[in-house]
Amino acid sequence: MTSIDVGRPVSGDVIDLIIEDHQLFERLLRQLRDTTQDRDAVRRAFAAVLIAHGEAEEELVYPVLRRKAADIGEHEVEHGHEEHAEGNEALLKVLELKGTDTQAFTDAVEELSNLVAHHIAEEELTILSPAREEVGERVRRDLGERFAARRNELIDQDCGSVDNVRRIVADAAAAGLLDEE
Repeated sequence: MTSIDVGRPVSGDVIDLIIEDHQLFERLLRQLRDTTQDRDAVRRAFAAVLIAHGEAEEELVYPVLRRKAADIGEHEVEHGHEEHAEGNEALLKVLELKGTDTQAFTDAVEELSNLVAHHIAEEELTILSPAREEVGERVRRDLGERFAARRNELIDQDCGSVDNVRRIVADAAAAGLLDEE
């Protein structure tokens, strides 16, 4: 694993936990853009938390929020899946680059940053905000515990490895979640 702290929450309101991860993504992306950082360690930490977060969200959070919140429909959830797939594809490009001090790396990080920032804003507006209003606190806390446990389990399984990210991106492409350029 990596020496960079990606947090290991065990409980909390699932919406707060997701937003805390969003803030972590933004912090790690800033470090990835900073040439004075150990950008290889940062990209490994970012990969682990991005993949664990997205997988736990899709497995556990989206299905429950969709059932419990009238304002969160199939379209919002499907769009969330598509944006995760696009982010994972951009992440794979960052992970596959050998060096971290090239223009190709800078460009790949910029694309990843833009996709993640867009997804964070959209998810917070169209999924998390309605869920906070429509889903009861007990359900959000129970879901938070399950989300945190699954996220941590995936990080322990090295879910951010280049081979695993490659598999996830291939699965998303096969499922039609990625537009062919």
